[in-house]
Amino acid sequence: MSASESFQPGQIVYVIIRNPHAQDVANVQEAAVVQNPESPEDLSLFLYDTYYPLTNEVAAYHTADEAEMAYREAFGFSEETETYFG
Repeated sequence: MSASESFQPGQIVYVIIRNPHAQDVANVQEAAVVQNPESPEDLSLFLYDTYYPLTNEVAAYHTADEAEMAYREAFGFSEETETYFG
């Protein structure tokens, strides 16, 4: 199933996004699925006032819980073991 078959315009999804200035920083962010303004037959993610192509290479999740679980699996963090310094 392709990304365009999984999501519909107007749907809210959750993606894991990395900070481009600090590659060791990532978080789960809410994004909207919209029609691509440059290619109306394709879908895009609208995130941070920018359109990103919605392709199979983008890990978009239907729920925040799914995205948080994938985040913990990818980065090895769990709420019980996080330590805050400062």
